[in-house]
Amino acid sequence: FTNDMIPDLAAKVAIVTGANSGVGYATTVALAAHSARVFMACKNETRAKEAMDKIKRDYPRYQADVKVDFLEFDLSDLTKVYQSAQTFLKEGLPLHILINNSGVAWSPVKQSADGLEYMFAVNHLGHFVFTLALLDRIKESQPSRVVNVSSWGHDDTKHPDGIDFTILTNPSGKSGIPDIVHYGRSKLANILFTKALARRLTNERVYVNTLHPGHVSTSMAQTGRGAFSGNLFAWTTEQFAMAPKEGALTQLYCATSPEVENKDLRGRFFIPFGVESRCNPLAEREDLQEKLWEVSEKLM
Repeated sequence: FTNDMIPDLAAKVAIVTGANSGVGYATTVALAAHSARVFMACKNETRAKEAMDKIKRDYPRYQADVKVDFLEFDLSDLTKVYQSAQTFLKEGLPLHILINNSGVAWSPVKQSADGLEYMFAVNHLGHFVFTLALLDRIKESQPSRVVNVSSWGHDDTKHPDGIDFTILTNPSGKSGIPDIVHYGRSKLANILFTKALARRLTNERVYVNTLHPGHVSTSMAQTGRGAFSGNLFAWTTEQFAMAPKEGALTQLYCATSPEVENKDLRGRFFIPFGVESRCNPLAEREDLQEKLWEVSEKLM
């Protein structure tokens, strides 16, 4: 899949979380270049505005048609996540494409604003709340897409059931768990959520899929410096990773390719560049998908 294969998106409205840098920024550029109106859901308004200016500066031929808006968004605080969804809904616009792109890695063990394990709260629960708050509008706008960005890291959970639910509300209660395990748990949750949501929307023209974007050179790779695993990841990123423009292609495939609708692709896991792949067998367990949904609702 390439950028040239993205269809005309005139009259389409999209939200991209974490849109001001890296893969999110590259995704925003591609959608806007194909005439979509894109809401950049970001925590920092200054950085978002800088990204918007950069789009117009770097892509002058799109300047006349580019339609990009800022949406204040903080995944670490569920109240603010819900408020962000309500802010968008008050615009009275349809929502054809939701790309849950934002995330963190290599974060030290800490709590979110709601007292939850931070990586789980940011990478999964915030997007869970955001998506459900927008779901009626997404269904009204069908055919529509929901894209959840996961990772091959979903394999690294080191737990027989994939997710240790007891740690979610007591992250400091179990010390010595590597960052990569917290990250893997949250990325497994992305896939479980995708499959559970897709199943609930079987009779709708709402196509929900998830993906691994590839090993991409972004600022996230630098956040783990200090720990051995973080230093190693940062070094391999510098040496071997693809550019964000390439890293965005798989989520752009899930968000825009006519093939997704024509082949009725739902609840699937994709790798670069728009290739369907198998994921960890734990992610296929319907009982685990439903348990995560139930726990997530209780934590909202």
